[in-house]
Amino acid sequence: MFEALTKFLIAYAIGNLMGGQIVGWLRGGVDLRRLGSGNVGATNALRTQGASFALSVLLVDVLKGVIAARLVPLIPWPLGEGAPDFRYPLEWLQYLCGVGVALGHCYPITLGFKGGKGVATLAGVFGALMIAALPWMLLTFVLVVMLSGYVSAATIGAATTVVFYMLVVDAHPLLSAPVLFTLTMSALVLFKHRDNIRRLWRGNEHRFEKARVLGRLIERRNAARKP
Repeated sequence: MFEALTKFLIAYAIGNLMGGQIVGWLRGGVDLRRLGSGNVGATNALRTQGASFALSVLLVDVLKGVIAARLVPLIPWPLGEGAPDFRYPLEWLQYLCGVGVALGHCYPITLGFKGGKGVATLAGVFGALMIAALPWMLLTFVLVVMLSGYVSAATIGAATTVVFYMLVVDAHPLLSAPVLFTLTMSALVLFKHRDNIRRLWRGNEHRFEKARVLGRLIERRNAARKP
């Protein structure tokens, strides 16, 4: 139990290393909290600082998810072999650390528990632990963005897709570590996007029109068919 708690807290601390802050510091003190939506994630970075900045933020946030899920569980535990063995199975430790790093990103103590939405960090965790599900998530994300131009809708779609994949395609038991992690983290993504969901419902969500390639193509074809 102590091992699980310690490694969860280490993963949480890694989650506190915000890509937006790190890249902002390296780029001359840019503070994303004072720009655009005030979010420290890659989407706000793209809107306010451009593609290069946003890609750097994305890379940092994805990497910390990979590191927390893959490397933190493997840290040698200091208790010797003669001590009582309360160690968790490695799979459960990996997913527990995945939860820790996601919560660290979404609710960092260093920023007064006001962090990002956890999408890039969770993508890193999924990429590290559920590589077979990652193409499904990416395909859904890209298709929804190209059809609608809404990054938030694409993110919600990807979160829903991974639940479908784990329960139906991969057919994991409901109480297995991968399914419990997926359900919990997908619920977290939906909660963090609650304002976006309200704006989508009202029709005033921010849209990346340049990314809406398929949507515009369909509209042009429909317009051409009208008499």
